Amino acid sequence: MRSNLPLLVFTDLDGTLLDHASYDWSPARPALTALRAFGAGLVLASSKTAAEIAPLREAVGFADWPAIVENGAGTLPPGVQGSAGDSAHRTVLAALAALPADLRDGFRGFSDMTVDEVAERTGLPAPDAAAAKARQHSEPGLWSGEEAGCAAFVAALQKHGVSARRGGRFLTLSLGQTKADRMREIAAAARPLHTVALGDAPNDTEMLAAADLGIIVANPAATPLPEQPGEAAGHIRRTILPGPAGWNRAILDLLSDLKA
Repeated sequence: MRSNLPLLVFTDLDGTLLDHASYDWSPARPALTALRAFGAGLVLASSKTAAEIAPLREAVGFADWPAIVENGAGTLPPGVQGSAGDSAHRTVLAALAALPADLRDGFRGFSDMTVDEVAERTGLPAPDAAAAKARQHSEPGLWSGEEAGCAAFVAALQKHGVSARRGGRFLTLSLGQTKADRMREIAAAARPLHTVALGDAPNDTEMLAAADLGIIVANPAATPLPEQPGEAAGHIRRTILPGPAGWNRAILDLLSDLKA
């Protein structure tokens, strides 16, 4: 990580830098190029695994920066293709197994699904779905029962030290670390002049609030986030365009402001 860093960007992926349906990031290419030219850093922060994020980080041109994986449950160091160990994931699965059947049966995690089912649920091709199943820190899945049952499910897991976070698609179980926790660690090491965070889902709100500027990227496929603290004062903004097109416009506008 370079010294005198002018800007460090933390970004969610699905529905933010990546199109919700196609996972395409190409509409954001001009902003990504502009970030490089400005000397900024980019940290991908997602519920995705290290196996999923490593090639994407390389493709967007920021493999020299760490990434936040599995909703903040782990980090992927710069230049590394994958991280080792899955003890945290095994702990989460053990907590699930210890639940009463009426609670456990309402949750279907990636470990319960075949590669084909993960592909169907996510829209990913089979090789990418296999990478999504390569969990090391957390367990995403779907709750199929009533909302009251989900609340009981989450409360029961908390007694085992496992927390649940809602993202754009899935309920993700982990040992409690968040994207914002990892963001603070990385920012403390990099010491940038400015930080910005972009996201679209409930599991992004802490990261948005922790940045100097938070940007909520429009996602027509999901319920919009409610008004956030600091939004009225301009600490958090919203895009009009969705997904990577909105991401692109927001970053280009920010760079224009910083250069002014």
